[in-house]
Formats: sequence, structure tokens, C-alpha cells
Amino acid sequence: MSELPLAGRRRGFGFAITATMLMMIAASAPSPFYPELAAQFELPPVAITLIFAVYAFTMLATLLLTGALSDTVGRRPVIAAGSVVLAASLLLFWQSGGLATLLIARALQGIAAGLLLPALSAMVVDFAPPRQSEAASLWNTIAAMTGLGIGAITSAFVLDLVVDAPSAVFGTLAVVFILAAAVVWATPEATRSTRSARSTRSTGVHVERTRSRLAVPARLRRPLGVAVPAIIAGWATNGLFLALGSSLVAQEFGATTHAQQSVAIPIFAVAGIITSVLLHRRSARIVSVYGTSALGVGTALSLLALALNSLPVYLLTVAVVGTGFGTAFMGVLKTLMPRVGPTERAAVMAVIYTVSYLAFGVPTIVAGLLVPVATLRGAMTVVGVVIVVLCAVATMRRLRIRDVPDRSEAAHPVTELSDVLVERADRDGAASAASASGERRARGQAGEGR
Repeated sequence: MSELPLAGRRRGFGFAITATMLMMIAASAPSPFYPELAAQFELPPVAITLIFAVYAFTMLATLLLTGALSDTVGRRPVIAAGSVVLAASLLLFWQSGGLATLLIARALQGIAAGLLLPALSAMVVDFAPPRQSEAASLWNTIAAMTGLGIGAITSAFVLDLVVDAPSAVFGTLAVVFILAAAVVWATPEATRSTRSARSTRSTGVHVERTRSRLAVPARLRRPLGVAVPAIIAGWATNGLFLALGSSLVAQEFGATTHAQQSVAIPIFAVAGIITSVLLHRRSARIVSVYGTSALGVGTALSLLALALNSLPVYLLTVAVVGTGFGTAFMGVLKTLMPRVGPTERAAVMAVIYTVSYLAFGVPTIVAGLLVPVATLRGAMTVVGVVIVVLCAVATMRRLRIRDVPDRSEAAHPVTELSDVLVERADRDGAASAASASGERRARGQAGEGR
């Protein structure tokens, strides 16, 4: 990718960041509507969590089937298709007339996210500054959390101020993603699956070919296994905030406007962004350990705030939780992505998001099933205790793993990994050729002497 001009690299990087943020805006925009939808259609709590969670499960199915697709066909076709599907889902949200329509809309949104997330995340890595290995993990985190906060609070304000809020929110977003499907074709295509194949033939160095199935290279399985508890804890927290956070603030703290009910989500997101920026140059180990520790401590304190029935204390603990979620996920990316080759990026990101969205959906459904039995506060407490335990496990496991990257990978960030392998093979080949040439000259000189 070093042959790409700087302007093209910047254009691709900017598009990938913007599109990731917009996708997360679309994912969080329905959250403030959930209490109103429940009242309008007389839905029980489990129905709201099911609407929310069907997004996660359809996304998982899409990730399993197509997670590595953009590594083979290119980023642009996959992003264009995902944008069109997302626009269709938003139009269904706009015109929803009951539970069935909402489920279909959310399912389509999950399919779109399953197409978009691996391709966009890999595109960020493709176009990240070539000598700044931390840039991709930082901007993937910033884009996701910025979109998360903007989508929720903007929808909340629109609900408070605009008569026809669904048209303003979902209609506008549908147009945005139709435009994104067209604009993506103006960005450069950085990934070429044939490049590694050509390098292998010309140098004899084996570079793994992209596989159509979802898989993690063997060298990444141990660090990914260590990261799994952190991923589950962080994304379970994220799912609970988006699905039940507004209802919790309304019921437990008496918030009346949609903006008040949704205020925890932007606090969560902004805290995560600020901490990610402050810590992004630290080692993967430090970032990961801080993230899981803050996530666990913040969750424990939030349960205490619920017991005290104090909204200011609760919002303060939400900020602590946000710093943990943002840095825990960034730590996972900082640990894994420097070891991933160009034709493996979408596949590896798809595996990470598969684990993430299982954690995103399953605990939310469990909480929804617990609400009629244990109340909303009780359900959040049960799931919160599980999150605290997972964070403790994740912190202890990560402390036992040192950051010992391969030297070539440390010297050359992920965007240049395949080039490093090829250059190394070229040097080895040149050295072998020089040695052989020297031996021939020596034999020739010996023959002349005889």
C-alpha cells in the first residue's frame, strides 16, 4: 500500500472514520425511542430487549457468513451493499406500525452492520498513517464511541423538540447512507488479495492467503483468548446502556424528558473518547489493564448509586464505566492488529465483532427476561455483578501476559506487514545470490591457478 498517494490515503481514512461514526449513530439512534415504542404498542420489557437484541443476532449471522468478504472482493462493494441495506432498515423504522415491523427493521440493521463493521474497521487500518501503529486502534475507538453518543442524544433532543421525530431521525439517516453507498466508490481500494500471492511466488516467502471462512490465524488465538472476557464485559455494558439505560433513568431517577433519560449515553461515550486519546500511546498491556479495571470498578459503583438512588452519583459512575469500555476495546485492538496481515484484517475484525455482539445481545435479553421477576433495578444488578467478575478475570489474565511483539512488526506497523515480509525475503535472496556468486568466483580463480 505504500504506492498509494498521500491524498488518496487521507481520503480513504477520512471516509472510513466518518462512515464508522455514522453507522454507530444509526445503531444508537433508536435507543431513546424504546420507552415511547413500548408505551405506543403496549410492549412488555422483554419485547424491547428482543427488538434490540435481534440486531446483534442477525449481525452475528452476517459476520459468520461474510466477515472476511471484503478481504477478497474489496472494501468498496461490501461497504456499498451494507449502506444500502442500512438505508432500507432505517426506512422501515420510519414507517414502523408494530412489533413485527420493528423486528424486521432491526434485523436488516444487523445484517448491514455485519457487512459494514469488518470492512470499515479494516479500511481504517488500510489507510492509517504508515508509521503510527496506534492510529488505527485509536480512531476505530473514537469513531465508534462518537457515533454512539451523538446518535442517542440527538434522537433524544429531536423527540423533545420535533413533532414528527421518526421522519427527522430515520428519514435523514436513510438519505445519508444512500449517499454513502455512492461516495465509497470515490475512495481508493487499498487491499488486494492477489498482492500476497504475487509476493509469495516471487520471493518464496509464505504469506497466508485470505480465507473465505471466518477464522483467526494460529498466532492470534492465545492473545484473543485472553481478550475475550474484556470484550464480553465491555459490550454487555454497552448493550445494557443502549437497550435499558433510558428506561432505567426514567424509572429509578424520575427523568421526564427524552434528553434527561438519554443523558447517560453521551456521558459514557465522551468519557471513553477522552480516555482513549490520553492513553493511546501507552502499551497495549497498560491500556487493556486500565480498561478492564475501570470498567469493573465503575460498574460496581453504579450499582451502589442505584442503591443510593442518586442520579448525580450514577452519572459520575457512568463516566468511569465509559473510560473503561473505550480503553478496554482499544487495548484489544492494540494487542491484535499489529500482528495481522493486510489480507487477514476483515476476517480478524469479524471474529472480534462476533464475540462483541454475542455479548451485546445475550445479556440484554437475559436482563429483559429478569425484569418482570426482579424489577429493572434487580435485573441490572444481576448482570452488573457478572460484568464485575468478568472484569476481574480479564484484568488478572492480562497482567500475566507481557507485550512481546515480533521485532519486525514493532518496527513496521500493520499497514506495512506484508511489505516487511517481502523486503526481508528480498534481502535474504540477495544475500544468497551474493554468496553463490562469491563461491563461483573463488572456484574460477582456483581453476586459473591450476
